[in-house]
Amino acid sequence: MTRILVWLGSTVTALVLLFGYRTSLSGPTTTAVQASESSGGTVTGPAVDTRWGPVQVRITLDGGKITAVDVPVYPDGNRRDQQINDRALPILVQETLQAQSADIDAVSGATVTSEGYLESLQAALDQAGR
Repeated sequence: MTRILVWLGSTVTALVLLFGYRTSLSGPTTTAVQASESSGGTVTGPAVDTRWGPVQVRITLDGGKITAVDVPVYPDGNRRDQQINDRALPILVQETLQAQSADIDAVSGATVTSEGYLESLQAALDQAGR
């Protein structure tokens, strides 16, 4: 009888923890939205936590077109992070401007930053109604 009660308690605890866990896909808790497709403006995606640090993307829209991309937050805690992101971020920004969407490839050698960038970018585009 004791084993059954311990098993039941453990199972209930595990289920509560499992369903109560919030992931980054749960949506941003605070976001900055100052744009719409018709009027233009800026939209800032959430800061996405990655293994090497957070990545956040801000886009500027004019008439529904992405006219500028800024990355105000990215991993830069050491020289290696700085080297990788000095090379990768301009590529990601240029690809975004060309594609006018988040349908771009990750930069080789900067996979973690690329994944965070793409997640924040897609959230910003979603907020802008794109």
